[in-house]
Amino acid sequence: MTAEYQVHGAVAVITLNNPPVNGMGLATRTAAVQGLQRAAADDAVKAIVITGAGKAFSGGADIKEFNTPQALAEPSLHTFIATAEGSSKPVVAAIHTVCMGGGLELSLGCHYRVALLGAQIALPEVKLGLLPGAGGTQRLPRVLGLEPALNMIVSGNPVSSEKLPALFDEIFAADAELLPSAIAFAAKIADVRPLPKVRDRQVNYPNHEAFLQFSRNTVKAMAGPFPAPLECVETVAASVTMKFEDGMQFERERFLHLIQTTESKALRHAFFAERLASKVPDVPADTPVRPIKSAAIIGAGTMGGGIAMNFLNAGIPVKLLEQRQEALDKGIATIRKHYESSLKKGKLTQEKLDQRMSLLTSTLSYDDIGQADIVVEAVFEELGVKEAVFRQLDAVMKPGAILATNTSTLDVDKIAAFTARPRDVIGTHFFSPANVMKLLEIVRGKETAKDVLATALALSKKLKKTGVVSGVCDGFIGNRMIEQYSRQAGFLLEEGALPEQVDQAAEKFGFAMGPFRMGDLAGNDIGWAIRKRRYVEKPEISYSKTADLLCEMGRYGQKTGAGWYDYKAGDRKAYPNDAVNAMIVQHSADLGIARRRISDTEIVERLVYALVNEGALILEEGIAMRASDIDMVYLTGYGFPLYRGGPMFYADTAGLPNVLAAIHRYAQGHQGEAWKAAPLLQKLAAEGRTFNG
Repeated sequence: MTAEYQVHGAVAVITLNNPPVNGMGLATRTAAVQGLQRAAADDAVKAIVITGAGKAFSGGADIKEFNTPQALAEPSLHTFIATAEGSSKPVVAAIHTVCMGGGLELSLGCHYRVALLGAQIALPEVKLGLLPGAGGTQRLPRVLGLEPALNMIVSGNPVSSEKLPALFDEIFAADAELLPSAIAFAAKIADVRPLPKVRDRQVNYPNHEAFLQFSRNTVKAMAGPFPAPLECVETVAASVTMKFEDGMQFERERFLHLIQTTESKALRHAFFAERLASKVPDVPADTPVRPIKSAAIIGAGTMGGGIAMNFLNAGIPVKLLEQRQEALDKGIATIRKHYESSLKKGKLTQEKLDQRMSLLTSTLSYDDIGQADIVVEAVFEELGVKEAVFRQLDAVMKPGAILATNTSTLDVDKIAAFTARPRDVIGTHFFSPANVMKLLEIVRGKETAKDVLATALALSKKLKKTGVVSGVCDGFIGNRMIEQYSRQAGFLLEEGALPEQVDQAAEKFGFAMGPFRMGDLAGNDIGWAIRKRRYVEKPEISYSKTADLLCEMGRYGQKTGAGWYDYKAGDRKAYPNDAVNAMIVQHSADLGIARRRISDTEIVERLVYALVNEGALILEEGIAMRASDIDMVYLTGYGFPLYRGGPMFYADTAGLPNVLAAIHRYAQGHQGEAWKAAPLLQKLAAEGRTFNG
């Protein structure tokens, strides 16, 4: 049963039991409503307690039912809550650990609420582009008051039970036995009449119009392109200005409106995509993982130091290896400086800083790292350099140690072949700055053992990363796609755009950074080195020469104070440079191209559809397991706008036939051979299907 029924003396207890968080799916709602009806019919029962089994009271709706008929089937959540509220016998919600979303809305429909200290209380629907749709916007203000309720609903953040005394009739110590305490409380109030109902309370707030207008202005400024936060303000406002039933009706209308918005669909897509990314069809969920109790990092540069911090933050001891003492000292000083900066900002305590630094040791000798459970190589992106490192690692690392490479483009299978243990080799591609960026591309070689892959996925969670599995190809998922995006950015310059216009169009679309500001941040010399390799390996691929000419001017980006833009010390703002723009215009003339005015729409389509078309090839080749994995890579690693759901989801939204038509159109223009429509895109468009269908 997903809701158990027991009677203790004169108190019936209904226990929601749908692990892991007692999501209120159809089976759970049905069993719970039957329990309420059974208690109503039993004359010996004087009061009812609703609680949750295991590690939660209830986390709310059952996400497995999203977008299925079961979500709306009777008894709906509204019916469940109405049955509790309409009970002729008092109903007590006994809350522990987690009470969120529909779980909190259920408790607000009960006559009484008791809780353990430290229970996490939230209405997080806004994070999925929605608002509480089962009375939360109408009942919570009636209990907490207008301002605290509005803050909780608009932020979606959890609040500890002891900070919400108005919500509970009694709060028990964190180590108290909840059920006996709740049963005793229920027995105590069993005969109290009339039964208190939240719906009968009024929201009293002096001069509420001024407060609500202030809230609208504040939320509008902070919500950006997301409609849900402002809708939350409007529905909470209804708790003050409308009768309860009218407010409930208004909440329902706004909920149904939001659930249809692209922004909410994109947020829900990202929510599910993140959970799906860790599921690999041929690697069962119960695959044993190797213990990771210690790590070694090869290379103490920017990347190596950032990777080391991820392990230190997770409480895993790290040995940092470098060739020269000077490089080692510099790397350790940078890590310390970063932590000290967090300390100054109040994000870290001195105790935490000391604890993390105490987990860090350094060495110049490979012999000192042999006992580490995982070693991550973060050296220069050149196959010969990687070969030397992996031959050393093969010689010194203990059996069963995981050998990971942080390569961003090189062949993981070739790297694995430098060892006698290719099963233990995997790609762990961290993104810069590695201690900040959420994405971890986990590259599965053809020999990588299943338990090594399972361990890397489990480790990504421990390091608070979103791990996405990629197959082996040049650039994996993210960098292989960004290359096509960057090529289009270069061709746009040759045809008539300037860096500032391209970047502004991309940023207006919602990218965190346009392609040229991104190049300046990453270092234009890195792209130059990759292109030089491409000219030899793949001479058939064309690139705009503008980026090479820029590097020949010595303009490598922010680190040199000059790239596509100029930069001032201590200022990250990008200032357009006349000499760079003159170089671009001259280059068009040298190519015999008459420069034209390019619309922002064309800029965005060419950048985004270049990503989509390459993404379709990656899917077709099996490099990515699913379209949503590609979206996750772009949402967490490349600043793609969250409210657009990732490139593949965006293409689905735009309509694949429209995407295909645009690609055919651009194939007629300058460097049109870059636009060869992926067979999968053509197939899905012809069949009226989507990438994420």
